[in-house]
Amino acid sequence: MEAATPDGNESSREVKSLISFYSNYLWNRLTALFPSSPSSFLEKISNLSRQAALPISTKRRAGLPLPLPSDSFSATPTTPEVSRVYEVLNDIMDRSILNLHKIQNNLQFWQSIAQGSNARKVYFMVFERGPRAFVNETVQVMRESVADGLAVQNLSHSASAYISERIAVLSALRSSLAAFLAEFYMEVDKCGEGLVKDPEKSFSSLMVTLNRLFSKLKASIGHLHALRQSDSSVDGTYSFPLLFEKLPEISQEESQWTDCEISDAINLVYKNLQELDSYLALMVAKHQKPRRVTRYWIRYTVGAVGLSVCSFWLLRHSHLMGSSDIDNWIREARESTVSFFNDHVEQPLLSIRDELLDTFKKRQKGVMDMEEVQLTSNSLHRMLLAFSEQTKGKKFPENSSDQEMLEIVMSRANTFQGVWFR
Repeated sequence: MEAATPDGNESSREVKSLISFYSNYLWNRLTALFPSSPSSFLEKISNLSRQAALPISTKRRAGLPLPLPSDSFSATPTTPEVSRVYEVLNDIMDRSILNLHKIQNNLQFWQSIAQGSNARKVYFMVFERGPRAFVNETVQVMRESVADGLAVQNLSHSASAYISERIAVLSALRSSLAAFLAEFYMEVDKCGEGLVKDPEKSFSSLMVTLNRLFSKLKASIGHLHALRQSDSSVDGTYSFPLLFEKLPEISQEESQWTDCEISDAINLVYKNLQELDSYLALMVAKHQKPRRVTRYWIRYTVGAVGLSVCSFWLLRHSHLMGSSDIDNWIREARESTVSFFNDHVEQPLLSIRDELLDTFKKRQKGVMDMEEVQLTSNSLHRMLLAFSEQTKGKKFPENSSDQEMLEIVMSRANTFQGVWFR
């Protein structure tokens, strides 16, 4: 075997540095483009595209644009096949970014749990994985407590292994898919001018690159079964294969691609994308974070039990069970309210009114002297003082102002009048 030349080593280092640069650049753009959680619309579009055997590109979603000249679409007239070339390149970008986002969303959850304390990990293992895990872990803790007394410590180690396995697999998926996307972006950047001037010719050369990228991606993801531990907590197996169709490669010197050949090549690319989407969806589903209803199942259970108890109690005292308790309670509450209003508001006000009317009716027409005015004023003052003391429940001084006590009377009257007429 010949020794590697210095020029070859330098070229290899340059390629690796370019891949690393573009990978970091694409990842930064990705995190800026997507919010904390994908919209339901994008989720539905993704699910529909995965169900189609050979999906045709839908409306362009906002994402990382292809590295083409800005005036490429306005300067060059496009045919239907050329438009499909642009569409399939855009779809490779869009689907890769969307899959990266889903992987990153689940990976961030597991990383946040891994960075927590041992108590947080134990709490997750027991209380945030559903009722079945709660029962299993509780039984296991009780058995180990009786056996060696190291139940909590063993559960902490189990939680660390459980979380680390998922982080390892998701990190490998993210790294491989990001490298695939970065290399694809670099290749499109290299032949950007060619895609504008002669898309059909440039697309045929891209087929060779895509074959290499798909093969490299298959090799990197296919090694994930080596990360699976003998006592793995992941359900199922990793034996499902990732099979890509080999894309056609036609030498540019031998012949020019026809529209039919371009269409067949595009369909094969979509078929490979479909296979990649299905594989990633299955892998992410096996290592995804628990659903919200699973994580908070205790809260939902307590709420459901409480609601059921209240509903049963109301049903037991309703007409449906032949009981008139609820009607009796409503009637008693109404009668109590009416009685309180009559005794503490209406009757005191009527007494004051009648006393005032009787005083003026007994008077003969004419001018009242100062002594009679003073007597009437003193009588009214005593009545207001008695009502205020009864209302507030405290002793008022004899020299309290009439204005202050009248405000207490009117405030009480307005309050109960509003309750009565509501």
